[in-house]
Amino acid sequence: MQYEMVAGFETHVELATNTKIFCSCTTQFGGEPNTHCCPICIGLPGTLPKLNREVVRFAIRAGLATNCKIANISKMDRKNYCYPDLPKAYQISQYDKPLCENGYIQLSNGRKIRLNRIHIEEDAGKLIHKRGDTYIDYNRGGVPLIEIVSEPDIRSVEEAKEYVEKLQQIMRYIGVSDCRMQEGSMRCDVNVSVRPAGSDKLGTRTEIKNMNSITFIGRAMEYEYNRQVDLIESGGEVEQQTLRYNDAENTTSPMRGKEDANDYRYFRDPDLVTISVTDEEIEELGKTIPELPFEKVERYVNDLGLSEKDAANLAKYRRIAEFFETASDGVKNPKTVANFIIGSIFRRLETEDDKETFEIKTTAQQLNELVKLIDEGKIKNNLAKSTLEKMLDTGDGVKSFVSESDMAGLDENALAELCRRAVESNPKAVEDFKKGKQKAVKSLVGFVMKESRGKADASAAEQIIIGIIG
Repeated sequence: MQYEMVAGFETHVELATNTKIFCSCTTQFGGEPNTHCCPICIGLPGTLPKLNREVVRFAIRAGLATNCKIANISKMDRKNYCYPDLPKAYQISQYDKPLCENGYIQLSNGRKIRLNRIHIEEDAGKLIHKRGDTYIDYNRGGVPLIEIVSEPDIRSVEEAKEYVEKLQQIMRYIGVSDCRMQEGSMRCDVNVSVRPAGSDKLGTRTEIKNMNSITFIGRAMEYEYNRQVDLIESGGEVEQQTLRYNDAENTTSPMRGKEDANDYRYFRDPDLVTISVTDEEIEELGKTIPELPFEKVERYVNDLGLSEKDAANLAKYRRIAEFFETASDGVKNPKTVANFIIGSIFRRLETEDDKETFEIKTTAQQLNELVKLIDEGKIKNNLAKSTLEKMLDTGDGVKSFVSESDMAGLDENALAELCRRAVESNPKAVEDFKKGKQKAVKSLVGFVMKESRGKADASAAEQIIIGIIG
């Protein structure tokens, strides 16, 4: 029998506010354990929370960017459970009246992954297990979160990865979170079930908790899908469980039985007032949403003539996209700028974090000036490439490396003389060309380009060389 994967995500995104959701403690990552917390964070008796307005604004922006309906009235609730990382024995969250509902993320295949809701809540502390003991760091407790809950619309590992990547890109673009999964500022609980292909009845789901790597999400989902199929085909039944993923062994294992909403005994938090947002406030926040990555890709392809691949590489990171757009302003061919960024600059940015922060010495205006020299025919592409490398090394502008004589180019007589020298200095390449090895002429052209410091016209040089060889 053929089976179909059915998956949905509960994605926790830490908001990039300066202070926590209910107090003035810092949200800065790291720090010595239990130094970023106060009596409110750890729920000491007599303390009262006060909702951070910026948290609500950030959540609304996230909802608008993901096509959600924003509720004019919502409230905070207590989600009751006893666990060491939550000293109050309840988490302040939202239950039946979340801030954002009924949105979607559209995948490249055209399918829309529906979002049931986006609600705000506080993060819990962190348990640290060492040598058989458990320690608790409450620094993270009270850091504001949004939880983005999808419907069970995902049907493959590939769709799951794209969904998480797009969610990450959108949250970064609108500036509500850095979404650094390795630091825990974006974490996914992945719900997986299987059912016979063609069936519309959902199977029993399991939840893989706290996934903080897109690669591991894919591996965990693949393993869990196969485990459930094997279990069903051997006559067993899938249990509704919460699982942990062991990346070293690529396995999932039970943590506890999966809770339902009734297990949490939700009730309204009596210490927090109702959240009221006007249509005018929502409209104003909507104006702060920038052009999103998939919109940029479409514009880069249709208006600037870039390939889908190049457009996606540039639009993936907001700082790179902004750099590209400034560097392309007024140039004849934006693809030249794209090639310099994807080639020379990306080679210096080894990791995804490097591309996200995009800290380079050369400014977009300096690259714009360099490309305009190509447009004006004052320098050739090879000289521009070598010049850009020097600019990236030093942070100096193009005029520090390209002189007036460089921009003057070569006259016909000088080019012809260099071509004659290339033929005389490279007899083996000449012989190879005469034997039919067409690529041999490229080394002769390379000689001319090197001797001319990139000022020669490579195409013209090739024709002259072929004429000399006869």
